[in-house]
Amino acid sequence: MFIYNITSKVSWQIQDKWVKWMLAEHISAILETGLFQKYQLVRLQDVDDIDGPTFAVQYYLDSKKNYDHYIQQHAAFFRQQAAAKWGEEVISFQTLMEVIN
Repeated sequence: MFIYNITSKVSWQIQDKWVKWMLAEHISAILETGLFQKYQLVRLQDVDDIDGPTFAVQYYLDSKKNYDHYIQQHAAFFRQQAAAKWGEEVISFQTLMEVIN
């Protein structure tokens, strides 16, 4: 199993709207690719939040092949969509993790 993790620092001014958008639109659109089994959205604790809270959304995949397909066929679109909507109000980075146990 693999986890595609996207960590985002969100400005205080838009955090409520961003969370609503993630839950109502963005996450479901990514799940509709059919490449992910489930997700979870979390807020990081015990981090510097002067500029805004930090969130992570974790998408679970059953194979590296599905991840590669997502990156090649879908990731650029979803990243551009988020950047167009939120601009510099959200700063994100992505990581891939493999579940060992």
